[in-house]
Formats: sequence, structure tokens, C-alpha cells
Amino acid sequence: MKVRIEMTYKTPKGTEAYFKSEDIRAGEAVLLAEDFERTGRIKNVVFLDKYDTTWTLKDLNEYIKGIETEPHDITVYFDGGYDLKTRESGLGCAIYYTQNGKSLRLRKNALVEQLGSNNEAEYAALLLALQELEDLGVHHLPVRIVGDSQVVINQLNGEWPCLEEELSNWADRVETKLDQLGIEPEYKVVSRKKNREADRLATQALEGTEITSTSETKHEG
Repeated sequence: MKVRIEMTYKTPKGTEAYFKSEDIRAGEAVLLAEDFERTGRIKNVVFLDKYDTTWTLKDLNEYIKGIETEPHDITVYFDGGYDLKTRESGLGCAIYYTQNGKSLRLRKNALVEQLGSNNEAEYAALLLALQELEDLGVHHLPVRIVGDSQVVINQLNGEWPCLEEELSNWADRVETKLDQLGIEPEYKVVSRKKNREADRLATQALEGTEITSTSETKHEG
């Protein structure tokens, strides 16, 4: 969850000024607010989330402690590939998240039939990732969703119209799953090079190599 800090600063001579931060992650906001409080010169510190709900420092600390044992700070990479000759699709996803103070990575791929295009494979790969999030117990959290498919991401974020019936149906399935899980998606389009892990997983699925793994890792984002 991201919040913004709002507070009043008071100088030793009594001059006051109101400050508001940009949106930052809740954990970082708490660290900053606690550092400010140690100066003894701020008052009326509050935090506001994207819904303009007001949080106190105590409330935000309790929220952070509450999610520590659950998957959070989640980034999903997805990719799909379609083989015209075999009419098979390879789906791949890599999910980075934090749980119990550890940085973890889940890798998953799948080989599927009965899809008709690369764009359908991309949507199916994202749906595969959302199913993995559901299995992890992720709910009511912001999730960064990263892919190299401009079609899928721009259709889901509303920037491009979804005119093809098949893709519209896939978009509906993705949005229904997001709603069921209470996930707030933050979409980002990247180059294939920056999405190479998910791309490789999709390729391995087409090659017949099935992968399902979770490991501790360091991730630069």
C-alpha cells in the first residue's frame, strides 16, 4: 500500500508550515515519520491512502505488522507465446514478493492448447499468474503487473479499446479475478529484454519443460 504523509512543521521560534509528501510505500512512510518525530518539531502527522482514508502512525504500524506474515510488496511478470505450427501456447510468470522478512520468487509455466493467437496467450499467462496469487493467499493488496504486451496492458488499463470478442472475454476474466481477490493492479509495459524471465518460462513450456518453483532471492525491481 502507498500513502502520502501530511504534517505541520514548527520551528523553535514558532513559525509553522504545512507539508505533504508524494505517494510512497507504507513502510517507508513510517520510517520517515518516526524520523521527523524525533526532531520534536512536527505535529498533526497523518497518512492518507489512495482512497483518502486517514491513518495514524499507530494504525499504519499495526497494518504493516499484520501483513508481515502474508505475501506483500508483490510484482508479477507475465508472458505468453503462441506456436502457429502446433497451435500450442506457452505461458510463463514470475512473481516476486516479500513474506516473513524474506524476498521470494515464484516461477510457473504451463503448456496449453485451444488458444488462437499470441494475444490470447498473453492474457492466459496473466490469468495463470493471478491464479498463483490466489493460491498464495494474496488479497486486497496493490500488485505491480509487468509485461511486454502493449495490447494486453493498454486494454486492461483502459488506454486502448478491446474490439475483438475473444480478447474482450479474456479481459473480463482477468478483471473478474482481480475483483474477486481485491487486487489493485498497477500496470507497466516493458521491453521484451526486461521481461526475459517470463519470456523464457513461456518458451520452456513450449519446449516441454514444466517449471514450478519458489526460492529466496534478491530482486532489483
